[in-house]
Amino acid sequence: MIELFNLTHKQLIEVVEQNGFKKFRGNQIFEWIYAKTEFDFEKMTNISKQNRKEMAKIFSITPLKTPQIFIAPDKTEKYRFELDDGNIIETVLIPEKKRNTLCISTQAGCALKCSFCRTGSLGFARNLTVKEIVYQVIFAQKHLKKRNEKVNNIVFMGMGEPLLNFENTIDAISLIHDTQGLDFSNRRITVSTAGIIDKIIPLGEKTDGVNLAVSLHAADDETRSKIMPVNKTNPLKNLLNVLAKYPAHKRKRIVLEYILLKDINMREKDAKNLVKIAKKLNAKINLIPFNPFPGTIFEPASQEEMLAFQKLLIDRHATALMRKSRGGEKLAACGQLGLIKSNKI
Repeated sequence: MIELFNLTHKQLIEVVEQNGFKKFRGNQIFEWIYAKTEFDFEKMTNISKQNRKEMAKIFSITPLKTPQIFIAPDKTEKYRFELDDGNIIETVLIPEKKRNTLCISTQAGCALKCSFCRTGSLGFARNLTVKEIVYQVIFAQKHLKKRNEKVNNIVFMGMGEPLLNFENTIDAISLIHDTQGLDFSNRRITVSTAGIIDKIIPLGEKTDGVNLAVSLHAADDETRSKIMPVNKTNPLKNLLNVLAKYPAHKRKRIVLEYILLKDINMREKDAKNLVKIAKKLNAKINLIPFNPFPGTIFEPASQEEMLAFQKLLIDRHATALMRKSRGGEKLAACGQLGLIKSNKI
């Protein structure tokens, strides 16, 4: 059977036509899957009974298994999906007063081995399919609908490096963005990368400039290479040159993610270098408290140390916001996602 969940809008219409159905039937199926989140052909009532019967023999629309749900005291929710091959991915919903932000994964595990990230410490299993990426959003929408809420923003910042699963990430964004489907505008979609230089410009070109966040975490090559091995092949100078050319709307600003590691990247010279980078790119700085996990070698900075570093940035006229850590009690905070195989639950 042909799995329709892994297809873009255009691909789905083509497959439906190739199997003897009219083009508009493909559009109808697409809307049922993504706009109405219905996967049973029998319930697609604007399609004739005969067509539905024939389609059910040719096509499949198979959702992921219902995930385990963990809820932290601050109401952050973590969804743990077990995939068909036993791999585990995790998705995080961050509720705020007027919006819900969903942090989705693009890989099972991660190959980048950033030393401050639990996911990287567990290694890489495989890339996620388009279905596995997009269904995280679909599940969250269906889940929130029960309490008359919805996902407002989507961040590709969960497990894995999105730009190392480039084609599937691009196709997933097209489905999330499609006005006949999940209908998220580009200003509500953010892709976070550790800095895969050769994929950054193509990301902007193929997605019409989704929001871009960069996991910087150090403002000089020596420090960054120690904590982020990716910097050895994607050094700061080259990365910054590419970021300056990222094709986005003039009102959009790149966000520089900067995790605060005690005695590692919070010196006065770090602040000076970080401000130089932010000004060169006209970027905002997101300061992220370090979230400990089992086996970590780093210490979180104190509140006083973090505020002092933020002041160094603000005094130099940089836009520097302190991100509130959410979901740490359930290992749902930034850098804490980590299970890969179900037998490790």
